[in-house]
Amino acid sequence: MAQINVENLCKTYHVGVRDPGLGGALRGLFQRRVREIVALDKVSFSLARGELLGFIGPNGAGKSTTIKILSGILRPTAGRCEVNGLVPWEQRIAHVARIGVVFGQRTQLWWDLPIIESFELLRDIYRVDATAFMRTKDRLIDMLKIAPLLDTPLRQLSLGQRMRCEIAAALLHGPEILFLDEPTIGLDAVSKLALREFVKELNRTEGVTVILTTHDMHDIEALAKRVIIIGNGKLLRDSSFESMRSEVLGERRLFVDFAADNGDIAIDGATIRARDGRSVEYAFDPARTAAHTLISRIAASHDVVDIRVEDPKIEEVIARFYTLHGAVES
Repeated sequence: MAQINVENLCKTYHVGVRDPGLGGALRGLFQRRVREIVALDKVSFSLARGELLGFIGPNGAGKSTTIKILSGILRPTAGRCEVNGLVPWEQRIAHVARIGVVFGQRTQLWWDLPIIESFELLRDIYRVDATAFMRTKDRLIDMLKIAPLLDTPLRQLSLGQRMRCEIAAALLHGPEILFLDEPTIGLDAVSKLALREFVKELNRTEGVTVILTTHDMHDIEALAKRVIIIGNGKLLRDSSFESMRSEVLGERRLFVDFAADNGDIAIDGATIRARDGRSVEYAFDPARTAAHTLISRIAASHDVVDIRVEDPKIEEVIARFYTLHGAVES
């Protein structure tokens, strides 16, 4: 049985429209015009317990709207949604006790309070048993390495430190599902790696179901085995990333560092994509020409310093997918 079940979910907003200038403002007082914006258009999917899902799409595609509906913040215009057998917006109190939510640009901690005092307040709000709370809190503090931060007010923490505390706060009551909406936005490389490792470990060892929305494709590549892509409010793709990569952009890349700069060196079975001095990047279709065949052809006729084969970068695959489906990143 699915832990999360979404069927034909729709969300429509009505936004006021007026002509520019003072005249437009005056006309708007007497004749209000509205424009309909479709944020979600019959989105359907299900998620089993313990899955880690990457939920991606261009800006304005409907990612955050979906997360807000699943977490009970928004009510959909139409459609059906159940999370752990509950309707999020109708049974909010019971629902929020079972989920954790982290919005990358919002906080659930108190700005001027030390982190440990915010944790204690959250324990009271969620009515967590004292013994269970201490056990969970100590484990999270150790896993996220936030012990030195507990006596510091939130306002004095860096963004990376704050995000680690936010994730701990979202997990203090032992939720079964964790919604992460842009959790690594603005973080440095070290903080991103630390958060990725924590989320992966949490999913693997604790069995917590995770839905991750992000524009950082490296987060998706590192964490999610299954990816849902949404664009213009419609569900465009639901599969593994590797399956999508093979269908959208099946070619691979061959990077060759030649011993000398001999210009554009053509290789049968591959096309040149870029050249920087002695380094040349080739694209080839592995279904037509095997990588070892190309390497043998190059090594037989040229002095080579280094050769490596790579898949196209995840950003390139996603960008190609958006182009094919008319979903333009903004």
